[in-house]
Amino acid sequence: MNEHEKDGFLVAMGQRIRSLRTAAGRNISIQQLAQRSAISPRFLSEIEAGRGNISIARLAQIAGALGQPLASLIPEATDDTSLRGRVLKLVDNCQPDKLEELYAWLSESNSEPDPRSIALVGVRGAGKSTIGKLLASRLGIPFIEFDAMIENAAGISLVELFALHGESYYRKLEKEVLSKFLAHSPRTVLATGGSLVTDMETWGAVKRQCRTIWLKARAKDHWNRVVAQGDMRPMVNNPSAMDELRGLLRSRTPLYAEAELVIDTSKHTVGKSVEIIVKQLDQAIRPVRDPAAKGRRRVKGQG
Repeated sequence: MNEHEKDGFLVAMGQRIRSLRTAAGRNISIQQLAQRSAISPRFLSEIEAGRGNISIARLAQIAGALGQPLASLIPEATDDTSLRGRVLKLVDNCQPDKLEELYAWLSESNSEPDPRSIALVGVRGAGKSTIGKLLASRLGIPFIEFDAMIENAAGISLVELFALHGESYYRKLEKEVLSKFLAHSPRTVLATGGSLVTDMETWGAVKRQCRTIWLKARAKDHWNRVVAQGDMRPMVNNPSAMDELRGLLRSRTPLYAEAELVIDTSKHTVGKSVEIIVKQLDQAIRPVRDPAAKGRRRVKGQG
């Protein structure tokens, strides 16, 4: 708090004390209040004039002498006419998304480490699990598979969840799990489900509250990685599987491209991809002060 802000706060506090002292039914003189609170009349006059910088302990003495709780002597934002008070009043009326932008800007301005989690997005086979685990290890933070969180919340596998309840139930559960995660989880690397970006509300919450990274790859690399994992289900009895994968990538590319950083995992090894991400976290995806200027940011040489 600078001197101007401090002066505004002290004036507001002095006015509160004077108002409580002279209130109808009380009307205590400065001398009487000074005697009861063991504070000199001269210093008490300075306090009421907004010129006395008093300690909390001595302020508590005045509150006790007035028969009031200490909190009643502390100015609220609406009483504080200092710049700080006016800012706090505006903050009280901020919408959640604006508060998130403000927090990100203040963190950057004060060189505070960004506490946001890192969300990896992309179609299955992009490398979210492999890169995510190594990235989390490099940063010294936990790694979490979002699909595993949903399965844990549902008590059944995703395959069973879709078969029993359908996509609408999955989307509802996805929002609930994500909301709890963003509200309470410490900083983590989060591997999101491939379809998360297709829900505007859920994807919007992730973009606002996490640093987002699209792990991009060619269709054949997605295919080969899924096969290497031993999962042939998408290809069994489906001669059009590759065409469907290409179509899925085309339809989701504009959504994935809204991520703050794009890493082409078809061009880089796992280790190199992690190295690029670590180097760019404080540069390529630093919070943007002008929300209108927010958009996709690429590392030089990325496709």
